[in-house]
Amino acid sequence: MTNVKVKIPNDFMLGAAVSAWQTEGWVGKKESQDSYLDLWYKHNKHVWHNGFGPAIATNFYERYEEDIQNMKEIGLTHFRTSINWSRFLVDYKNAVVDEEYASYVDDVINKLIQNGIEPMICLEHYEVPAELFEEYGGWGSKHVVELFIAYAEKVFERYGDRVKHWFTFNEPIVVQTRVYLDAIRWPFEQNTKKWMQWNYNKGLATAKAVKLFKEMELKEKYGAKIGVILNPEVTYARSTAEHDQQAAKMYDLFFNRVFLDPSIKGEYPKELFDVMEKHAITFDYTEEELTLIKENTVDYVGLNLYFPHRVKARTSAWNEEAPFHPSYYYDMFELPGKKMNPYRGWEIYPKIMYDMGIRMKEEYGNIEWFIAENGMGVENEKRFRNDSNIIQDDYRIEFISEHLKWLLKAVDEGVNCIGYMLWAFTDNVSPMNAFKNRYGLVEIDLEDNRNRHLKKSAYWYKELIESKEFEAVNEAVYK
Repeated sequence: MTNVKVKIPNDFMLGAAVSAWQTEGWVGKKESQDSYLDLWYKHNKHVWHNGFGPAIATNFYERYEEDIQNMKEIGLTHFRTSINWSRFLVDYKNAVVDEEYASYVDDVINKLIQNGIEPMICLEHYEVPAELFEEYGGWGSKHVVELFIAYAEKVFERYGDRVKHWFTFNEPIVVQTRVYLDAIRWPFEQNTKKWMQWNYNKGLATAKAVKLFKEMELKEKYGAKIGVILNPEVTYARSTAEHDQQAAKMYDLFFNRVFLDPSIKGEYPKELFDVMEKHAITFDYTEEELTLIKENTVDYVGLNLYFPHRVKARTSAWNEEAPFHPSYYYDMFELPGKKMNPYRGWEIYPKIMYDMGIRMKEEYGNIEWFIAENGMGVENEKRFRNDSNIIQDDYRIEFISEHLKWLLKAVDEGVNCIGYMLWAFTDNVSPMNAFKNRYGLVEIDLEDNRNRHLKKSAYWYKELIESKEFEAVNEAVYK
């Protein structure tokens, strides 16, 4: 036998995720309600694959009832999305709610619950309002932190009696890394100190939202929890040599611990302050803020894991004329012979699930956590349609089963992981790649009015959820 049967714990969450901006579209959106993503699309439409962006997306705003019926058909226990901050309010400075959009969110939440699907709601998935981005510099401003908390209070008041799973951010490091660190997205400003300030202000905003959550007693009244969804880049050194190990530690410090440590441990690593001071990129902070972060850590975390990062020590001198970048301390390393997803350009290495799980157990107090995103994007999937018009995405089934197998091995060893959420429920718009790489259990057919079709993986996932077991490759078989 080349496969093994893997059992899933009975109370293990098995769901899928999307975000507001990647699915809703602009139907009903007021002219003044652009988000940062809408601004980027309007300024740089030519870099979005075939011109597709958030304008129509999957039209979830009008078709959510149909989508929820598909979720029910598949048997999802949980569904995560975001509330679009830029659309939830009509006045960001005074936190005035847009009743039309808020009623839509009400209906989505109610219909999910009516169909036995637990809603998981994120307050910000790159959707900082364009007005706040242009007027205050977005998350570079502590005033925006306060406006975010005013927004969060309105959301908690409205939906806190029904939503049990809350998250401040999804991947809080991403936007500023693309814009201010690597300068590959609009408005293209390489500014490492600004990057670090955005990192800090989002960490501060998370602590302030947790404090508000406690003050509103949402846990006590409704059994709700609040966390943050991070995308730690599971990092491996090229070799066991000290110089390579140090390169991996520095990468981990800048891209992982900068959010993991304050969110879970309530403090930033001392070595981060040391290296920020050395390179004159220390964020603006106060001791009172650090105390607030210390006293308001998250209940749990979601982790988005897709692929490993491999680094080695630099072998070339740094250009002292260039602004500081964390790559001062490392070079990326390409592992020879690695298994690849050729469409996305990402290595496939399912053991990241196990390795990250063990780290959460050993370094982060075995805090409760779950996989908030994991999935495989494939280009031109329509070529895999069979005669019944069902995409035969066996590659996705293999990808999920291998990652789940390693995740559940960690659970068997006492890792406090409570679930797995696939990215994504449907195909959806990704930044720049748009609909190029498809991630969904459900196809969005752009050539047929964005109609929905369940893929083979959706039927497989349904069976997995019902049976609480699946088959995966037996690592002990040698060919």
